[in-house]
Amino acid sequence: QLQLVESGGGLVQPGGSLRLSCAASGFTTDYYYVAWFRQAPGKEREGVSWISRRGGSTIYALSVQGRFTISRDNAKNTVYLQMNSLKPEDTAVYYCAADYTYYGLGNGYHYWGQGTQVTVSS
Repeated sequence: QLQLVESGGGLVQPGGSLRLSCAASGFTTDYYYVAWFRQAPGKEREGVSWISRRGGSTIYALSVQGRFTISRDNAKNTVYLQMNSLKPEDTAVYYCAADYTYYGLGNGYHYWGQGTQVTVSS
């Protein structure tokens, strides 16, 4: 069974950093595009960042560009999201998603994780 599990969320002060991990099981991640999404209370889910199969290409939402970095370690079947200079508006549940053919920051991914909460507050 294909499964994605996010971890690394938590409570952090504004200006702080967190690194989220998305661990895949049941398939080899280097066959799949992977993206991070987030959903804040009362808001629609939005795409945050995307990475190509081998990590050579990335995309970021304008709201996180320059602060977040997506990366992947296919040997560990894990994709990361390093989040720096966090702001209260970054507070959301963060999800990773994967697909064999779909790519970008839209919602067309076939596989989704259960999410990890990130709260930015003083």
